[in-house]
Amino acid sequence: MARKSDGNYDFSQIGPDPSFVKKLDEKELQELAKEIRRRIIEATSKQGGHLASNLGTVELTIALYRAFDFPKDKLIFDVGHQSYTHKILTGRSLEGMGSKGGPSPFISREESPYDLFEAGHAGTAVSALSSFCLDRDLKKEKHEVVALVGDSSIVNGLSFEALNYFPSLHSKGIIVINDNDMSISAPVGGMGDFFRSISTSRAYNRLKRGYKKALSLTKAGDWLYELSYALKTKAKAMLVPTSLFDNMGYTYIGPVDGHSFKALAKAFKKAKAASKPAVVHVLTQKGRGYQRAEEDRTGYWHGVTPFDVDEGTPKSQHPGYLSWSHYFGDLVDEAMKEDPNRLLICPAMIKGSHLEKAFEDCPGRSFDVGIAEEHALTMGGTLASLGYKVIVSIYSSFLQRAYDELLHDAARISAPILLLIDRAGFVGKDGATHQGIYDPAYLRSIPGVVLSMPSTKEIASYLFNEGLANKDGPFAIRYPHSLFEEAKVDPRLPEEGEGLFLREEGSKALLVAIGPLGRSFMELAGEGFDLLDPVYLFPLGKKTLSRLLSYERIAVYDPYGTKEGFASSLAIALEEAGYRGKLFVHACESGYVPSMKVEEQLEFSGLGEKAVALIRDELLA
Repeated sequence: MARKSDGNYDFSQIGPDPSFVKKLDEKELQELAKEIRRRIIEATSKQGGHLASNLGTVELTIALYRAFDFPKDKLIFDVGHQSYTHKILTGRSLEGMGSKGGPSPFISREESPYDLFEAGHAGTAVSALSSFCLDRDLKKEKHEVVALVGDSSIVNGLSFEALNYFPSLHSKGIIVINDNDMSISAPVGGMGDFFRSISTSRAYNRLKRGYKKALSLTKAGDWLYELSYALKTKAKAMLVPTSLFDNMGYTYIGPVDGHSFKALAKAFKKAKAASKPAVVHVLTQKGRGYQRAEEDRTGYWHGVTPFDVDEGTPKSQHPGYLSWSHYFGDLVDEAMKEDPNRLLICPAMIKGSHLEKAFEDCPGRSFDVGIAEEHALTMGGTLASLGYKVIVSIYSSFLQRAYDELLHDAARISAPILLLIDRAGFVGKDGATHQGIYDPAYLRSIPGVVLSMPSTKEIASYLFNEGLANKDGPFAIRYPHSLFEEAKVDPRLPEEGEGLFLREEGSKALLVAIGPLGRSFMELAGEGFDLLDPVYLFPLGKKTLSRLLSYERIAVYDPYGTKEGFASSLAIALEEAGYRGKLFVHACESGYVPSMKVEEQLEFSGLGEKAVALIRDELLA
């Protein structure tokens, strides 16, 4: 970082050595924070990204870099959606973030030596902290390890497990809880109330400041202040409910103003001096520096698409189109209003899955359980077993965390929950940690689960109603977040539990294509073979399987799952039925697909336009 001719730092060129922040005075720190916020707003307005969460942690991140010596000291992020300031300070641009060849929107070990731990799910940071601390201690090294937890990740079950275990290591680590009184949207549950009770204990904080200021005017007052220190400690114990962390074996520090460099510096100094693990409770304002994000209580500005900064409106408008998430959100709202015995459960993704209407129209029967996917499935399965009609809405990448609960607490007891799996398929910029391509592979291993995927809005509505009426166990519908044309109508529907043959002309070759992208691919592929939309991914319908046996060549095009999912299920069913023809599989890349546009991820997996000629050759050989 260079200085200009007037002696001031040139903040137009930040990084790659972040140690310059240690030399800045208060005015320069404020200027740096202002410049970083400008960059975050500018970058996200052009290309989208996590806006509000990053705007709220600017001073906090700068203060961390002033107090510690990263990367010698270790900084661990929970998910990494609060890491933009960290990226900027370490010399990385936000331009092109999430695009092919561009910087990762989260933490990436390949990208920087300052990026130490990658996570796609919340609640992992304290667990990782214990590992980094243990590694340090075993090697007899001397450095600090800091975990930055935010957006209510601390309420996740994994966080609690790690919080409970870490003190037993008799090691030293620092947990910074960024408390912005928000998750993605407003936080829920007892922990949220607990943090609010601490952060709103303003009476204690004002009393402490005023008391010390008044007594410090004289020497006698200084003496009296020292004498009354024990009384102050007792007052704090009565006024601030910090017993949770204290009783677990942590030194609790806070609450701390997360936008005050002085307050943060003092808190981190105490944390470093502590003789046992420390929790630094920091209060920040989510969205700070952009008024619309500051005032947001729905989560709209948490993650954004490109937008006009002045107007606060999306740049990409699609009149006449609707997202699948919106459509299923509307179906849920109508279903909830129709039947008072229906309950809705969602783990913190109300805005993302467009369930605001249902929560507004049926507040007593709609439950946001926070970042607690496992709890969502056990709660849903139990309520369904008690006779309620339960809808659980969850992202594909988050459902992974609740495999055991879905198997053990829902499917095993034949609990008839309707499971809506949002963000199926490739997810574009969010990349490897968030892909929704794995759920068919692990769901097919659970007895009693029906998994389906619509390709038209009419089939979507049909499956939704089938799921509501189902009484035999979990009925799952997976769908992408992509758009479809509202006015487009296709009245063709499958038989219950069976696939839908869209073209059957007596050919010996069959193209099986899944979901909305499968429909588009069928149009590109042309003629010369029959077409099947499987609709029900598994179990495969008996009538459908019987008809498949007559084909000599079958090609599967699955742009929403890996070959271990539907394609493997189909292959096993065909083999067990004695199929003697050829099966060709084209599915999503089974590895970890990086950040880029969805179209590029399809090409990456061999599912783009080049697949048309290849599949035609296979079917028409």
